[in-house]
Amino acid sequence: MMTRPGALALTLLASTVFAAAAPAQDAPRCAVELLVLGVAQDGGAPQMGNPDDPAWADPSLRRLATSLAVVDRPHDARYLFEATPDMREQLQRLDEFAPPAGEGPGLDGIFLTHGHIGHYTGLMYLGFESMGARGVPVHVMPSMAAFLFSNGPWDQLVRLGNIVLVDLQADEPSVVGSLTVTPFEVPHRQEYTEVVGFRIDGPDRSALFLPDIDSWEEWDAWGEAGDGEPGMIERAVASVDVAYLDATFFANGEIPGRDMSGFPHPFITHSMDRFADLPASEKTKIRFIHFNHTNPVRFPDAPERQQVLEAGFGLADEGERYCLGD
Repeated sequence: MMTRPGALALTLLASTVFAAAAPAQDAPRCAVELLVLGVAQDGGAPQMGNPDDPAWADPSLRRLATSLAVVDRPHDARYLFEATPDMREQLQRLDEFAPPAGEGPGLDGIFLTHGHIGHYTGLMYLGFESMGARGVPVHVMPSMAAFLFSNGPWDQLVRLGNIVLVDLQADEPSVVGSLTVTPFEVPHRQEYTEVVGFRIDGPDRSALFLPDIDSWEEWDAWGEAGDGEPGMIERAVASVDVAYLDATFFANGEIPGRDMSGFPHPFITHSMDRFADLPASEKTKIRFIHFNHTNPVRFPDAPERQQVLEAGFGLADEGERYCLGD
């Protein structure tokens, strides 16, 4: 594993897909380590209602909803970013990779980006109908806290003490164990809650986690309106060592019969055009994530996947590890 500051200290397990092989227990480990637990859009891949998806017949092609974990070994702590509908399997994978120190889910904190189904509904497994967890800290922005506190069945998790809501504020760092986690608001569909990404700072390296955004240009407009500068995403990427960015769709036309030009996500093709003039050292930081079931890059032999890699960018894989602190 690469350990020099600023280097892309990224490692893949013996298999990049957990379903194909268990985590390699003898692989080098570091003190504070990020682990990718899922890379798909909210509904996972394959999605229900798509019987012709080859992943139904080939489990190695299946992908879970987007989620990251961070293992903080000096503090015997584990943190989850997103509570997805696939949280049961993801927690099992995390347990196999880094067993919990105590009983229960062994989660010292869950950080939620927003109130869309792929990002918070896994909290249901902490309730009394399932695990019956006690006092799991769930770090949330104000509207997300109000949503969970005021709507069933989520309010029951709060009332019964399965979870404890911990307030976050935009651009204000929160220190947990060896990590400093800073939420930042971005433009995205806000039917129920605000939407944030996270900057995750470890002892030696940092990561950006931004699975959902309407467009890079709308974020630029937010920055300008707030006396900021254009190039919000470029400056965010420049400030970290690795960046997991919204790549829900590859290009307009991948959903047959629909004009996708107004879809609230940046196409990978557009992102590659926007980032084309970045230095190679910046491009290699970018790990596209949050793939819709229609996105061809989820298939290992897809020409679109090769196109992304040849352009100098990365594609996140389940089981991928990144060292945040040696």
